[in-house]
Amino acid sequence: MEKILWVILITAIAGVGGTGLGGIVGVILKRDSARVVSLLLAFAGGIMLAVVMFDLIPEAFLPEGAVEELSLAFVIFGILLGFGTIYLLNMIIDKRVNPEIAHIDENHPATADHLDELIHADHLKMHTDEGNKYEMFIAGIVMACAIGLHNIPEGMVIGASYASTAVNLFTGSGFLVAVVIGLHNIPEGMSVSVPLVTGGMKPAKAVCVTALSGASTVVGAIIGLIIGLVSPVWLSLSLSFAGGAMLYVVLGELLPESFLMWKSKAPGAMTLVGILVGLLLIRG
Repeated sequence: MEKILWVILITAIAGVGGTGLGGIVGVILKRDSARVVSLLLAFAGGIMLAVVMFDLIPEAFLPEGAVEELSLAFVIFGILLGFGTIYLLNMIIDKRVNPEIAHIDENHPATADHLDELIHADHLKMHTDEGNKYEMFIAGIVMACAIGLHNIPEGMVIGASYASTAVNLFTGSGFLVAVVIGLHNIPEGMSVSVPLVTGGMKPAKAVCVTALSGASTVVGAIIGLIIGLVSPVWLSLSLSFAGGAMLYVVLGELLPESFLMWKSKAPGAMTLVGILVGLLLIRG
């Protein structure tokens, strides 16, 4: 029971704290930190790649309590299930959010090649000039709900990483995953708070709403932890699912956004730094 409470607390800090911090950054800085966010995303992506490749997937083959190694096909199935789940969620979220942003054209491309586009700030001036702040407020609310839905499987990754009783609360893969997800939540929090404030909501209230959108991470962590504790087979499925889900987050979100926002070799170097740091923390 004590471990479950610690996992809930750590996940809450990663989910609510990370998203809330992003809300604060969005309210204060808004747009002048594209390169910083680019390096942050690349570093987080590197650490997550290390956790997935050197910890989650290897352990999925021989989870704690298993008498023999599980089949390659089973682990691949779990990876594809995790990857596909996050992919489908993101596809649904994009379809729900994009219609709220009515200015996707040659001047407002759909790809996030700048921080303004990642947090939808590229649309704010046009909406404000048109005097339609209510539309931006609605867009912020929709983003908050979308981020809340997206955070559930991310929380499952944290719970799955902590499912093994041998995992240390503050030095193992579970803690690393929680830290990376917390970093990943910062730009997501910015994407919620910026349209809310532009839509007329007071900054303090916007930050609170943004932070609450990360609370669903805790629900996901409890689900992932419970599933992983059922049996070695379910622990393997949970770990491989977590690995697949995080591979999508890294390959489909973190690294593409990082390289698009800063077209240089710096994000690649920072990704390598993240991989090495992750490897040192896991195997050191």
